[in-house]
Amino acid sequence: MSAKDTIITLPNKHLRESSQKIAKIDKVVLDVIGKMKQATLDWEDSRKHELGVALAAVQIDHMQRIVIIRDNFDDKSNRNFQIFINPEITKKEGEIVEDFEGCLSIKDVYGKVPRHFKVRIKALNEKGQEVRIKAEGFLARVFQHEIDHTNGIVYIDHIKNKRDNFYHINDDGKLDPLDYDESIKKNSLLW
Repeated sequence: MSAKDTIITLPNKHLRESSQKIAKIDKVVLDVIGKMKQATLDWEDSRKHELGVALAAVQIDHMQRIVIIRDNFDDKSNRNFQIFINPEITKKEGEIVEDFEGCLSIKDVYGKVPRHFKVRIKALNEKGQEVRIKAEGFLARVFQHEIDHTNGIVYIDHIKNKRDNFYHINDDGKLDPLDYDESIKKNSLLW
């Protein structure tokens, strides 16, 4: 089995369950982090137009509060990640902005999702040291998306009733609108 095949997708019920807080960072936790990186990069290597931006441990079916986020969203050759253990949003700030999101656990559906423009994050790194981050723009969106995963929320939950907010990526890498009634509303894989 290839690493990307360890990524679970809806309708897997674990994606709608809260993950457990990590009490101790040990070899098991570090192994999970390694598998997360491997799965994300393997998934990315299998896609023509997409970047593996981030992943939560639940997405490889480990119910732990671990998030990895790409070091550089603009340089696909930089395959390094920052690690966030037990991440939590301590403050949401700024205006609410709608922008596009995709998810490795939701096949071929993108959405225009409202998120806060700025967030403050508290977490531990893989050495157990506390890190605090102020994020804005796309990075703030990524944090909100991934921390949602640790709480059993997927991005489509925020836009469930927004008919015009669902898209798919075409062969040219462009996003085309999806027919809500046909592709989303009664899709048993999503709901």
